[in-house]
Amino acid sequence: MGAAMNPLNMSEPLNRRKGRWQLILILMMVIGPMALATFMYKLQFWVPDNRSYHGELIGNGQTRADIGVQADEERWQLLVTAPTACAADCQQLVYLARQLQISLGRDASRASHALASAQPVSTDYEAKLKAEYPQLQRYSLDLSTFTKDAAAPGDAQLWIVDPHGNLVLRYDAKVKGKDLLNDLRHLLKLSNIG
Repeated sequence: MGAAMNPLNMSEPLNRRKGRWQLILILMMVIGPMALATFMYKLQFWVPDNRSYHGELIGNGQTRADIGVQADEERWQLLVTAPTACAADCQQLVYLARQLQISLGRDASRASHALASAQPVSTDYEAKLKAEYPQLQRYSLDLSTFTKDAAAPGDAQLWIVDPHGNLVLRYDAKVKGKDLLNDLRHLLKLSNIG
């Protein structure tokens, strides 16, 4: 009498193959998205062109000190830099920075506004700042450092600076207040610091 084949022995290789395919599928589900994201990043393939902020993103780790401002502020800061005399554009940005801080409402205490100028302001404007901008912080701007590292050194600029002193966004004098306020609110909403 011949040996009869056991049906259980035949299903064992089938189960092994099925288990291998399941393992391969699980690995593909885990590793596949990571590999796809890496290729998309490296090859700039299928990356969205739009953005949700309005200023120029400063993503290179620059700090206030890198643009010539020595300050010790532990809140979010709206910093106006004036490498030349604080003329109309600079004064408009100082006014805008104050209005933005006020517009934050209950989050106003999380931010401050400041002016860093390379030259002394005019006596009329100095008097106006003392009377109308009592919370404005004032710093000197080291012009040699500013002109070496800033993106547009000849113009007045407004920077959003995080509580660690890192530059986050930069705006020129043409910025719309509503756009800047939306950016600042978005940063404060996402941030656990400051």
